[in-house]
Amino acid sequence: MRFSDTVADGSRAAVLDVGCFSAHLLVVERCPSQRIASYKVRLRLDQVIDQSGRITTDGIELISDAVRTVERRLRTVRASTFLPFATSSVRDAANAAEVVDTVARRTGVTLRFLSGRAEADLAYRAVRHWCRPTGPLAVLDVGGGTVEIALGDGPRPEFACSLPLGARTLTRAGLTDERNLAEARALLHRRIEEAIPPEVATRLARARTAGCSKVFESLAKLTGTNPLRVEEVSAWVPRLAALPPHRRAELPGISPHRAGQALAGAVIAETLMRVTGHAAIDICPWSTREGVLLSLLEERGVS
Repeated sequence: MRFSDTVADGSRAAVLDVGCFSAHLLVVERCPSQRIASYKVRLRLDQVIDQSGRITTDGIELISDAVRTVERRLRTVRASTFLPFATSSVRDAANAAEVVDTVARRTGVTLRFLSGRAEADLAYRAVRHWCRPTGPLAVLDVGGGTVEIALGDGPRPEFACSLPLGARTLTRAGLTDERNLAEARALLHRRIEEAIPPEVATRLARARTAGCSKVFESLAKLTGTNPLRVEEVSAWVPRLAALPPHRRAELPGISPHRAGQALAGAVIAETLMRVTGHAAIDICPWSTREGVLLSLLEERGVS
């Protein structure tokens, strides 16, 4: 997978990850764990998407300002390769092409999109590099727009899928309190179960499993457990459903800007764990972003 832009000499790789809540520049040397620079510009793209699913003019300006700010910071850090990409909050917008074109015209930086399948593959690579398992590994990733599942016994997953069932997606669909909880659980269970072939399901249940993403990290802090236990997550679901977002933001691990979708994230994580047959999973701090960095470094013959 070749998708890098040469920036300067050296063995450093940089990514710009434009997501719903931030534009995050991460520069590393030789390995994602060796950080040279980490810089974030806060975004709230969830507040600048209109009823038709388009990112508004103000939203495009916010993204452009953030990319411009990060690009100036990147100039001060020598990196051999650089990939700017946007996640599903931009990729799935009705005017995604317009957003990319406008940002490129204003900043000189062209944002790329990764498919859900590519995100699953990259998350798997990152988690495998972090965990270094001796056998099969399953990876569960809950994003804002999508959910990824991957399984393998080597450097690349043998099974990977992406489903449009992310925390932001379900929140916008109405999963905000207990009123739609039972229906959402049933829908999630059915959609996830249908996406996993029976022979893969058996292997998933037996594999060491790790959860990556802010959702799993937040739940581990909320429940105070790592490995994260599904029973603890299930116990918190009705409590989150009963609380308004501002009260959820007072809980451990839940930031104010993610509080509105915290319930959906918990329900998705709970369902993923139950469908894949895991009472407990490890939490990995690496995900797609680190998988991209590993790929960039590999292209340079560094990793």
